[in-house]
Amino acid sequence: MPGAVVVGTGFGARVHVPALRAAGFTVEALVGRDPERTARRAARLGVGHAFTSLGDALALPGVEAVTIATPPSRHAALAIAALEAGRHVLCEKPFALDVAEAAAMVDAAEGAGTTALVGHEFRWVPERAVVGRAITEGRIGEPRLASLVQLVPLVADPEAKAPRWWFDAEQGGGWLGASGSHAVDQVRTWLGEFTSVSAALGHVSRRGATAEDSFTVRFTLASGVEGVLQQTAAAWGPMAGITRVTGTDGTIWIDAGPIDAGGAWLADASGTRPLPVPPDLELPPPAEPSEDLRHRFTHLELGPYTRLCEAFGAGVHGWPFTASVPVPTFADGLACMQVLDAIRTSASGGGEAVRLAGGYQSAP
Repeated sequence: MPGAVVVGTGFGARVHVPALRAAGFTVEALVGRDPERTARRAARLGVGHAFTSLGDALALPGVEAVTIATPPSRHAALAIAALEAGRHVLCEKPFALDVAEAAAMVDAAEGAGTTALVGHEFRWVPERAVVGRAITEGRIGEPRLASLVQLVPLVADPEAKAPRWWFDAEQGGGWLGASGSHAVDQVRTWLGEFTSVSAALGHVSRRGATAEDSFTVRFTLASGVEGVLQQTAAAWGPMAGITRVTGTDGTIWIDAGPIDAGGAWLADASGTRPLPVPPDLELPPPAEPSEDLRHRFTHLELGPYTRLCEAFGAGVHGWPFTASVPVPTFADGLACMQVLDAIRTSASGGGEAVRLAGGYQSAP
């Protein structure tokens, strides 16, 4: 069983540790900034070592892999250090602060020759995977229009607790990186590469944060698909949204639900019907929802993240593994950062259209 180090005592402790174990890793150490909190959470999780230095953790025998779940401002330095030490790396999203950092991370991964994946675990959410497969199979003909809108109450109340860095632009906070990165990856996985964006970033909550809690993006893809991404993390009331792709022969959509848990549907000349989840896209049985607010999404996140860690383990040791969805690599992290940077450029220019150079593709 390969040894892994988890850097990050929030999402890393909550999701990375159990997902790695479920995928066959031994978690040797937890790394965090606060020594007391790191030691406390390592003990609670049954992790043998707690450090404030990645270098100390890498000195442990048997450590072959590192997962990174820190604020985005630290991703590049940590990932490059681990890669230069010859370790395999799984890094959270948003991948980096900007394209320059993302490119440096890709270069380091290519130089190391080790497995390097990015945390786009929602590719394995069954509803999203079913939609992606149906589009690839031509079930809606030629895709023409995509609408992805989500209203989330996460930070609507200014007094609601959330990590400080979420609202600090200098640390890589903001809803565009936190959730928009997943939306961009969803579009890329389903429909291909972005060629232009026109965007606005804004604040709905009264928190007075430096980083946005909302965004609106109009986009065009290389395939000719036109679309809209719009999200806010500050909508009072229940979570709501719409995720639809319309093509020449049909429309496919996902019912609104927490992390797309509502089921996929297809409408065409034959009528409207649900799309079943085939066995290869099913996830491990989820745990019961927790009443602890820190774990309100863990039962939905852990299954997809376990599949991501299984793919990571296959790369680390060459284990047999058949990917049911495209495995998200550092190349995908860079491609996503190119889109996010273009969105920020457009927003700072009053919504002017920004063209992307294109040419980025997922690594094979």
